[in-house]
Amino acid sequence: MSPALNPELDLSISRIIKAPRAVVWKAWTDPSSFEQWWVPAPSRCKVLEMDLRPGGALVTHFSETATSDFGPHLSACFLAVDPLERIVFTNVMVAGWRPADVSGMPLMTAIITLKDHPQGTDYSAHVMHKNSADRNMHHDLGFHEGWGTVTAQLAAIAERRV
Repeated sequence: MSPALNPELDLSISRIIKAPRAVVWKAWTDPSSFEQWWVPAPSRCKVLEMDLRPGGALVTHFSETATSDFGPHLSACFLAVDPLERIVFTNVMVAGWRPADVSGMPLMTAIITLKDHPQGTDYSAHVMHKNSADRNMHHDLGFHEGWGTVTAQLAAIAERRV
């Protein structure tokens, strides 16, 4: 369960995905599927690590185009993984609960929830920030456009599998 949205510190996005939770979960937790939707197209994603357990790593690289080199994107630590229901990760730590070097990046903890819905899955991402400056930086970097695009890409993949 996500905490209540604090508009001064948090950003969120939600969408009904017309696919069962198990299908959405698989698209989120399978590295080859994750790579297909985690960054807005035409950018590309490469999963370097996805250790789906508390303390496990989530490390991705991205490439802006089909021909550009991959570079660092996200280095995070899973805090909770509740199969078919919830994934919580943060960029404040890396694998093994080690503090992360996130200079220049907004500090965040993301809570991804999946709930049954008559049309499929109620998918939401609740992203909490340390302070309003980090929240505003994440907003200004294009949170709604970026997370909205990748959520639509996730939906497209899951809905094609039904």
